[in-house]
Amino acid sequence: MSESPQVPNIARAGGIMVASLFLSRVLGFVRDMVITAKFGQNALTDAYIVSFQVPDLLFYLIAGGALSSAFIPVFSEYLHTGRDDDAWHVFSVVVTVMSAVVLVFIAFAWYYAVPLVHLVAPDIPDSSVPLVAHMSRIIVPAQYAFFIGGIMLGTLYARQVFSVPGLAPNVYNIGIIVGALVVSNVVVPGVVGMSWGALVGAFVGNIFIPLLVIRKLGVRFKLSFDTKHEGVRKVFKLMLPVVLGLSLPGVFVIIIRYFASSYPVGVVSALDFGNRLMQAPLGVFGQALALAAFPALSQFYAQKNMQMFSDQLSRSLRQVLFLTVPVAVLFVVVPLPIVQAMYQRGEFTADDALRTARALQMFGIGVAAWCLHPLLMRAYFSVQKTWPPVLMGTLTTGLFVAAAALLVGTDYTMLALAASVAAVFLALLMLFSVHATVTALDLSGLGATFAKGLVASSVAAAFAWGALRLLDGWDGGVANFGLLLVLLIVVLVYAWVYYFAAKLLKMPETETIARAMKRR
Repeated sequence: MSESPQVPNIARAGGIMVASLFLSRVLGFVRDMVITAKFGQNALTDAYIVSFQVPDLLFYLIAGGALSSAFIPVFSEYLHTGRDDDAWHVFSVVVTVMSAVVLVFIAFAWYYAVPLVHLVAPDIPDSSVPLVAHMSRIIVPAQYAFFIGGIMLGTLYARQVFSVPGLAPNVYNIGIIVGALVVSNVVVPGVVGMSWGALVGAFVGNIFIPLLVIRKLGVRFKLSFDTKHEGVRKVFKLMLPVVLGLSLPGVFVIIIRYFASSYPVGVVSALDFGNRLMQAPLGVFGQALALAAFPALSQFYAQKNMQMFSDQLSRSLRQVLFLTVPVAVLFVVVPLPIVQAMYQRGEFTADDALRTARALQMFGIGVAAWCLHPLLMRAYFSVQKTWPPVLMGTLTTGLFVAAAALLVGTDYTMLALAASVAAVFLALLMLFSVHATVTALDLSGLGATFAKGLVASSVAAAFAWGALRLLDGWDGGVANFGLLLVLLIVVLVYAWVYYFAAKLLKMPETETIARAMKRR
């Protein structure tokens, strides 16, 4: 009698990823608080943010986001069916080939930094172009760390090792913080110090630490360009659609920065910081649960167990909605106190806070949709189908670009609103497509979770709004850390009010929370 297949512990994996990415978001907030306090919201911060345009574009042009997603299911298939030699051969070839490709692109981006800056941010002031190009040249080699590190981290995910991959973004954030606090004192202008911090943090977190771990666990690498191997061909075939068509979640920040460069100084920074606040739940809940479920979904597919595949995907989608709907409501109802508590100190003024809060409010509308996307995307990748989500993403991207072009000259927050509407459209499109073409989903359960979550969130938001009304007129400034403490207390009580309201509404997701608290 054959042994029953090992079922991955999704709850444990999800817990590890949530904890790791939560720490990453906390460090991300600390990073942004350090940046805003030290540099404010001005032409220098606009230049620093725009300097990531070329490296980010490079990352998406050569399918950086799809590389690990295409590699993990193929590597897992070999690993979980007893073909270890094939698994490590695929790893070796992918690392070798992508190293060559990425280094060529990096050299091109480094040499042509100035014309590329004009291409990705055409309306940025001419006086800022040399600084943006200089910082882009510092940052662009970090893309090698993200590409190759992503493959190494993929081998750990496939073997159910989640703790080490969670370190990568934390080390990256620490690098930027050190760059802002220390390196900025020895370079001119000081904002360049954050670029050097980003470069070092990327290599330490994505290359050096994972390399030490996979060597201990056992890694077989041999330089090889054997692209004729069936597994290698499958990886690059899965990547191909993302190379040919860019999906919205990967590039919407680039698109927003492109159009925001035509607005007055500070708008690029306001939209970027508002977007970063919105991305906190995306990283903690959306990405964490997607990364935790992805190896299991790939394994269930490899073992032809589609019932477990469907059950796991439906549960994970409901959990994402349960966790992110209240966050979206909070961002929409009380954005200004959140921004004031996070950023309003040092060089960051009350006007800067208001500008950023208005952007956050519009971004907040799309929070739940953005958080669903990583899981829906990986549902396709786990069954080794990449064309459908990319085609849907490309369609949505085209619609978003057209809308953004029409909105230029209107209020800058319309760019954020257009991004949120596009996110909702794409999430619904992918959800019904997965249901029709991959596996049957519990759509009624998803609808109930969303509706009840909205009701429970509204009850909690009424409390939060009333409590934070007491903070009207807070004077921010250097002593603003008191507001941060008060906000944390209000948010904590908000979460408990939401939980008990959801429990009264008999939402099954509360049972998962209750079991987790009981174990602790």
